[in-house]
Amino acid sequence: MIEKDRKYIKWSIVLIVLTFTLIASALMALSSGELKIGLKKVLELIIGNEDKTSINSMLINQIRLPRVLLGIAVGGALSLSGVILQGIYKNPLVEPYTLGISGGASLGVAFIIVLGLQLKLGEFMLPLAGFVGAALIVFLVYFLSSSKGSVSIERMLLTGVMVSFIASSAMMILMALSDTENLHGIIFWTMGSLDEPNISLIWLTMIVSITGLIFSCFFAKDLNALRLGKEKAMHLGIHTNLVTKTLFFLASLLAGVCVAVAGVIGFVGLIIPHVLRQIVGSDYRILLISSFLLGGSFLVLCDMVARTIISPNELPIGVITGIIGGTIFIIMMNSKKKNK
Repeated sequence: MIEKDRKYIKWSIVLIVLTFTLIASALMALSSGELKIGLKKVLELIIGNEDKTSINSMLINQIRLPRVLLGIAVGGALSLSGVILQGIYKNPLVEPYTLGISGGASLGVAFIIVLGLQLKLGEFMLPLAGFVGAALIVFLVYFLSSSKGSVSIERMLLTGVMVSFIASSAMMILMALSDTENLHGIIFWTMGSLDEPNISLIWLTMIVSITGLIFSCFFAKDLNALRLGKEKAMHLGIHTNLVTKTLFFLASLLAGVCVAVAGVIGFVGLIIPHVLRQIVGSDYRILLISSFLLGGSFLVLCDMVARTIISPNELPIGVITGIIGGTIFIIMMNSKKKNK
């Protein structure tokens, strides 16, 4: 009983630290930029004690705050999607984009840009095309991997990788046939960005990510059981086939919405679960929530770096997450090797 109490105390401390980290990351991002604003001033501007027509108020409430909210939603959702998929496949190298979600979304967006439909029907066509492309790939992978009502995890993973290659190759063909302007638009979108002007899409992403977190917590014990293997999980009373299907579509929905709104932002769903397993272990009762919190903090800080490192210009956020995430992953792998 004492050991159990210690575990819960440790989990509580971790959640408190991660929550404060998320708040601190958000405040740092709000105050940083080409025009620096003090933390006290930032809080006053958010609360509304200042003139809402002032430059500082518009900068915080209309530009930086929406980016921070989107960063929390996308970072949390991608991390959550990654930790769920790693639990389903029992493979620490699986991330949301392994199944071809990014390839399908990129292909959909490239198709719309090449046809110029975003100019005729509005900018909402890009996130819509991204989500539709991601959804089609997910259902294709599921259809090709299912047989007689059951889903083969190994076949699904291999199918996802191959479909991802096919989708990426098709996008390359579209890029080769595009003019310079369309090519620039496709490349910029595939590198990811939190610069989303539509506040409705930001709130939609936030709602989907938080709902996904709450829903996934009901499957924490099921994911813990799946760690023991499919047969042992079935002996524990887990409907493994139903749980696998449900979590697969949940993780795909989270990743698909993120890619549709923010573009392709890699490494978040891969590196965050790795880091947290070293801190809190592999129990999904804490891993799901902590992944969401740390993922949001990570992406908000990466966006801050992307905005400020070559200010007034801005780097694509996918470049920053790739460099930082890849570096952390290599360091962790080398430290594990030395400890053996």
